[in-house]
Amino acid sequence: MKHLFMAIGLSCVLAAGTAGAGETASPPGARVFFDGLADGDSVKSPVMVKFGIEGMKVAPAGTDMEHSGHHHLFIDRPVLGEGPDGADELDANIISDEQHVHFGKGQTETSLELAPGEHRLQLVLGDKDHIPHNPPVVSEQITITVE
Repeated sequence: MKHLFMAIGLSCVLAAGTAGAGETASPPGARVFFDGLADGDSVKSPVMVKFGIEGMKVAPAGTDMEHSGHHHLFIDRPVLGEGPDGADELDANIISDEQHVHFGKGQTETSLELAPGEHRLQLVLGDKDHIPHNPPVVSEQITITVE
């Protein structure tokens, strides 16, 4: 019985040690935001999107530096944590597709070609492994209209 409890305990320690997801801390008050683009704005395509950050530094993906990360832009999808995977996406690598744009080289702006109509945008800071920080550093989701 003693060996069973030791095996269970060791399994828990190993599982916790390999999880890695959502373990990168963010400092209190850290935030990301859209610089020069606000909820309700009407714009023309291509849309210039500038990423603002306070309380943390921008660093390329793979850089292991305290209080740093790189930007991800969510386009036309639910806010982080409310997507199809729910809260699980808070602890997982951010996927890369047309709705989840990675800026792993440390970019702080982009030019987006968006079709006419309404579009929802949210910034999410990812750690060196493209995983949201703990607590997550995200912007408010904004809605813009492309004319």
